[in-house]
Amino acid sequence: MNPLQSTPILQVSKLNFSWATQALITDFSADILPGITLVKGGDGRGKSTLLRLLAGALPAQSGQLQINGMGLQTQPAHYKTQVFWADPRSDAFDQMSVPDYFEWQRRSHAHFDDGVLADVVAGLGLAEHLHKQLYMLSTGSKRKVFIAAAFASGAALTLLDEPFAAVDAVSIGFLLKWLKGAQSGTNRAWVIADYVAPEGLRLRQTLDLGD
Repeated sequence: MNPLQSTPILQVSKLNFSWATQALITDFSADILPGITLVKGGDGRGKSTLLRLLAGALPAQSGQLQINGMGLQTQPAHYKTQVFWADPRSDAFDQMSVPDYFEWQRRSHAHFDDGVLADVVAGLGLAEHLHKQLYMLSTGSKRKVFIAAAFASGAALTLLDEPFAAVDAVSIGFLLKWLKGAQSGTNRAWVIADYVAPEGLRLRQTLDLGD
């Protein structure tokens, strides 16, 4: 195996998070390797919360996060430039047009690839929506905008929360094809939170939060 493929992109050490008095993430540690990692679990087990913690979008009570040796606690701005995260349930970008959203992500990620963006926009059938603001899109189309930005971002750590939910079958097939291309990469880690493993993908690891 290529040595690069065994070097973690993200190192998580003793992460703890509670909502009020309910402990949700307890002493969670993991090495996230290049390729695809599945975060699996039932409702309320903390899948989405864990992704938000890994993104630095939600502060943990304790623990350490490092991407390629860069710590969230010591270099938060630099850490976050290495992460792609878009909460699919968020309305924070709803007043942006789709091109403006892509431009915002382009400015946020030094390795943003416009060629990849064009391919994914075409593959997901987003061209007809490029003149719209995000609030005008259906749930599925809005998710596809976030996913297109995720693929194009070039981020070392890409976090996808239930990427296939509310997405049409043709688009799911396209996404699986692209993820299959990513599963053997050596410089990007993809973390997918979902109830079950995506069909046909080769996973580097599964982090099971329980049912």
